[in-house]
Amino acid sequence: MPLERISVILKEADLKGYGVAAFNVFNYETIAWALEVAEEEKIPVIIQFYPGFNDFISMGTVVAITREIASKISVPIGLHLDHSKSFEQAMAGIRYGFPSIMIDGSTLDFNENIRLTREVVKVAHLLGVEVEAELGYVGRGIEIDYFTNPEYYTDPDLCEDFVNETGVDALAISIGNAHGQYIATPKLDFARLEKINQRVTIPLVLHGGSDIPDEQIRKAIELGINKVNIATEYDRTFYQTVKNLMKQAAMRSKFFNNTI
Repeated sequence: MPLERISVILKEADLKGYGVAAFNVFNYETIAWALEVAEEEKIPVIIQFYPGFNDFISMGTVVAITREIASKISVPIGLHLDHSKSFEQAMAGIRYGFPSIMIDGSTLDFNENIRLTREVVKVAHLLGVEVEAELGYVGRGIEIDYFTNPEYYTDPDLCEDFVNETGVDALAISIGNAHGQYIATPKLDFARLEKINQRVTIPLVLHGGSDIPDEQIRKAIELGINKVNIATEYDRTFYQTVKNLMKQAAMRSKFFNNTI
């Protein structure tokens, strides 16, 4: 089936009480395998691409591969450009055909984040493209302060104004989550999540979903998270699988050479 709008996918998830996995991809195989499993399990998924990987596979190629494979399967598939850091990068995503993009102004102050996000939303919506933004700051899991210090967390009292001022379609929040591998087990701030969910009606996104304990992921979804981003855990599984296959192939080759 054709690509589905992410807002439609996440609205259905919210109504039925489940979360949607969003997999960061970096080549044909990571796209194809995620969609193959989505079809096998009959669940919607979101394919997303980090602009920093553009040196290895182009945005346009990711869009083309995802559209082609999605057209052959029966479950809803979304496509999203993750973590655009500038207006220009967000516009590049639109130009290459992403139907959903993220503009990440989380390192800016509140008013500047609003200004940049509003600017991107204005153009994107004119072109029928949906926009995710980030409020609070989701740092890196290798630095414990980023996912234990509430100074980096999303302020529930700012969420409603941010959403109203920008017109954004989805909101990534910081509640004790972080990108990449964690150096300690994260403990999500569920009270904060509950307050945020009470203040906004748009879908909420949890970045850094890799290695957060399953029971915390389930609780976060119960309290309003609709989209869970997964990169590190997927990349690590891909790497380990390829490594094992290469090792098995080398052992078979060695055995064959020793028998002739």
